[in-house]
Formats: sequence, structure tokens, C-alpha cells
Amino acid sequence: MKKIISLLLAFVLALSLAACAATQTKPYESVNIRLGGLKGPTSMGMAKLLDDAENGRTANTYTFTMTPSAGELTPQLIKGELDILAVPVNVASILYNQTEGSVQLVAASTLGVLYITEKGGETVTDVRSLAGKTLYATGKGATPEYALTYLLAQNGLTLGEDVTVEWKSEPSEIVALMAQEEHAIAMLPQPFVTVAQGKLEGLRVALDLSAQWDTLGLDSRLITAGLLVRKDFADEHPEAVAKFLEEYAASTDYANSNPAETAALVEKLNIVNAAVAEKALPKCNLVCITGAEMKTAVSGYLQTLYDLKPDAVGGAMPGDGFYWLGA
Repeated sequence: MKKIISLLLAFVLALSLAACAATQTKPYESVNIRLGGLKGPTSMGMAKLLDDAENGRTANTYTFTMTPSAGELTPQLIKGELDILAVPVNVASILYNQTEGSVQLVAASTLGVLYITEKGGETVTDVRSLAGKTLYATGKGATPEYALTYLLAQNGLTLGEDVTVEWKSEPSEIVALMAQEEHAIAMLPQPFVTVAQGKLEGLRVALDLSAQWDTLGLDSRLITAGLLVRKDFADEHPEAVAKFLEEYAASTDYANSNPAETAALVEKLNIVNAAVAEKALPKCNLVCITGAEMKTAVSGYLQTLYDLKPDAVGGAMPGDGFYWLGA
């Protein structure tokens, strides 16, 4: 009887070991991801990720391309020359509509980075106080114009009637103009606000547009940028996309918790110098919002833009397939 019991136990143990072996997952195979970002906050959030990749500390490997504008990189994504790209979320929606769903949003990566700055005065105290004023700004036909238009409308003002904007192509142009004037107001994104404060004495941040948006109590956030993936790549490498999001989330957490160390990495990427980056990083609102939370926040923001100007999101609200919710 003892021998029979021993044999049975041995058999059960053998079956258990075999089952464990059968259910063990295969070792993760690294994938090279061709990653693109813009010269600004969208790439600042990737700084630690790219440094870790360079030193062999990431599950995936990365080939990184950075340019000043999304228009230089979006064709590469569409042609299959990039796999994941950081872009303004309204541009992501436009691409989704233009390509009939061949791209998907995997994360919201940057909340609002827009600020109203004032030199030589304290006349701007809230959105309504912009009435009758002229602002310098960049971003006509993009997120800055749409966000400002919406916030003004919610405060009873109309862009072009109650508030005048002189649109410029580069933040550096605005800084040069403000330097020549005793009193000037501008809407600038980070990290260029910090750059301007280093060059213009008496320049103050009067309004944080993200904070102004949040006071409206909407079921959305002011979202500057998100991470867009080619659907073909996501379908073929869902695990690689999930690993990337883990590594990107860790990178943004590091940037928010360790601005001095991240600043050195930002300078290494040739975005801005470390001194500017260290001051700007806490105000860049770097995040990694994924899944259902991303869908809620982004869809609410895109709906706001659609109601304002349908062309801002590509003429139609993107469907559920726009949102990559996980492997």
C-alpha cells in the first residue's frame, strides 16, 4: 500500500511539474521600436527611456528621431518608417480619419503646457481680464489657437473681436518682440516660458491655461500631446507596445521626480540646456495616461475641439478603434 501511495504521489508531482512547464511563458523577445518626438515636452518625457535604452536597460531597443514640427514626422509614421510617434492629440485624430483607422492612440503623454505671460505689469489676472488686449502667440491652426478660443468663449469673449492675437512662427520671435516693449503679453508653451524668463526681466506667468481649463469642471483635460502607434505594428507586437508604455511611464515618473537628473538628459538630446530644463520640467505636465482613463480624457477634449471646429479633429470624432486599450 505504501508503495502504491508513493507511486501515486510521484505521478501527481510529475503531472504538476509538467503543467507548470506547459504554462510557463516564453522569454520576452526584444523588439526595435522606431520612435519619434517633437523638440519640446513630448521628447523631454522620453529622456530617461532613451538613456536607459542606450545603456541596455530596456526590454525593447529604440531608434529615435526628433524634429521641431509634427509635419516632418507624420508622413514617416504613415509610410511605416516610424512605429510610435508623439503628436498633438488633435493631429492624431486627423491622421486616424485620413488613414481610415491605420493609427491608434496608446497614451496621453503631455497635458497643457500653455501659459499666458506678461511683461511689465499685472493687468492679466484671469481669462476675462484679457478683454481688449493683444497677445503674441505661436500655434495658429493648432492646439494653442483652439484651446485659447475655447477658454475665451467659456468666459464670454471672442478671439479676434474681444482679444487680438498676433500669430508668430517661433517662440524666439515673440521673445525678441517682447524685449523691445515695456508692456507685452504672450501665450507661450513650456519650456519656452522658462527660456523667455531668463531673457526678459520682469516677465511673469499670469495664467496657467491647464488650470483655467480644469476650473470649468469638464469631463476632459487640456491635453497637448499623445503617443500614436501604427495599427499594423500594434497588432503584430502588442507585447512590445505594452512594454514600451511601461518604460515610458517609468520615464515620465522619473522626469517628474528627478528634474535635475532628467535635465542633463534633456540637454543631451539637444532640446534645451539643462538649467532651463530643470526649471521647466515641473511645469511641463508630463504624464502617461492609458486605457479607459485615456479614452475618457482624450475623447472629452476632442469633443470640445469638434464642437468648436470639426476640421480641428479631421472632420469627425474618431471611433472606439482610435483608442488602443491594451494587448
